[in-house]
Amino acid sequence: MSDFVEHYDVIIIGGGATSSGIALDASLRGLKCIVIEKNDFAQGTSSRSTKLVHGGVRYLEAAVKKLDLAQYALVKEGLKERYRILNNASHLARAITLVTPLYKWYEIPYMYVGLFLYDFISGKRRLGKSQIVSKKEIMDIFPGVKKAGLKGGVRYFDGAFNDARMVISLLQTAKQQGCEIRNYNEVINFTYENQKINGVTVHNHIKNEKYKLTAHHVINATGPFSDAIRKLDKEDVSNILEVSSGIHIVLDKKFLPNDEGLMIPKTQDGRVLFMLPYLGKCLVGTTDEKAKVEQNPKVEQKDIEYLLRHVRLYFDIEITQKDILSSWSGLRPLVVNTNLDAHNTKSIVREHYLDISASGLISIVGGKWTTYRKMAQDTVDFIALKNKKLMSCKCTTQDFKLVGSQKDISMVKNDLKKVYLNEETEDHLLRIYGDQATLVAQYINKYGFEKLHPNYSFLQAEVYYSIHNEFIYSSLDFLVRRINLGLIDAKAALSCVERVTRILSKEFNWDLETFNQEIQRSNNYLNSC
Repeated sequence: MSDFVEHYDVIIIGGGATSSGIALDASLRGLKCIVIEKNDFAQGTSSRSTKLVHGGVRYLEAAVKKLDLAQYALVKEGLKERYRILNNASHLARAITLVTPLYKWYEIPYMYVGLFLYDFISGKRRLGKSQIVSKKEIMDIFPGVKKAGLKGGVRYFDGAFNDARMVISLLQTAKQQGCEIRNYNEVINFTYENQKINGVTVHNHIKNEKYKLTAHHVINATGPFSDAIRKLDKEDVSNILEVSSGIHIVLDKKFLPNDEGLMIPKTQDGRVLFMLPYLGKCLVGTTDEKAKVEQNPKVEQKDIEYLLRHVRLYFDIEITQKDILSSWSGLRPLVVNTNLDAHNTKSIVREHYLDISASGLISIVGGKWTTYRKMAQDTVDFIALKNKKLMSCKCTTQDFKLVGSQKDISMVKNDLKKVYLNEETEDHLLRIYGDQATLVAQYINKYGFEKLHPNYSFLQAEVYYSIHNEFIYSSLDFLVRRINLGLIDAKAALSCVERVTRILSKEFNWDLETFNQEIQRSNNYLNSC
């Protein structure tokens, strides 16, 4: 273990949405920060979401029916944060229209009134005007929708985004402000002074060595694993989280041949079912299945059968397991409310909660992707109450543009013209990297235009860019979480493993054993998707 101990204002444990947001907020307020993540960034929940940025139409229905102010406040907050994500990360987030087909006449005015209220709460941040859609229009847009008994439907607007790349953009922006970023570094215990936490012991899995860090504040922002970190501080502490899972499968775009999504707000068992356009594919998923906390949750056969069965209930299209290009499951950390049924995860409000242990460990738990920024602000505001250095420093992340959206996109396009990229490559780079596309283009000039896969726009040069700029150490870091190919087409990603691993091996000077282990590990993972 190294004898040198570096000191920080804030140590942030976790590598997902909330921890990345805290890193940016705290760094902008002038604090010396470090992010510590034991795996890759966004490896867990933050890359396995529904890909929607939303206020929560379902929560609004609960708020009105039960006169629940907590649910109403959550929707209002979510709609504010939806607007901010679309504004601050415009290269990764966009407005999307969602259509709900309805099969009972009374449901049409009922749903429309709810969506009118959703728009009203959005105010000037509204993304579009909700409307009633005729039966004919729904059938024209979605030829595969179930026609028997169809009465019409409603259309409304929400946001969609690339969640895994959003985390990387947040971390790049925090690094730009002076934050240190370390993945594959695991906090294995805390250090104390006068019974108060004053630092952490870390195991660097890349170098296989241990070291210590000290800090004024240590923040636990590990999502579903928050209770495990809390127990590292105090073994007998009670859990404050329940987790539910969201299960997803990816299909060819032919099953959703347009840019609108389909949303079924309540299936027979009360869950949400959705079909969304995602990275040129069709994403099908549902939420709120009670789950256990595990490192890499898998979509089980019963989950796939559930999704396929429900797709058949609402669509006149035949989908079999052979049509599934990829699948994944993501855990949702939900704060347990003792006044509710903790075994029914649909009943738990997705609000966040700050927990402070006797030793001073700060845990930020609950919430959802859309409200990551507000969760981060509340956490750093809490620190500010105890830190004179922050007394006069206010949160500035409300309108702070993230890396990728900091430059005028028309100027970026003009710069790309000088590199003589074809239209396909230019569009691809702008969609994934935003204003960093010009930097990626420099790697293309150096390493060439060779594609990783003939059916996709991803280039070998992007691997080199990611190594130097996006914190990758493994083939899966790149294939699954940087370019998302493993999330949308597992077989295509499999065919790229050896090529990507050879580049990594060369850049990191791996020996043959490490190279072969990386190939095997990547293949095993992608074969299970």
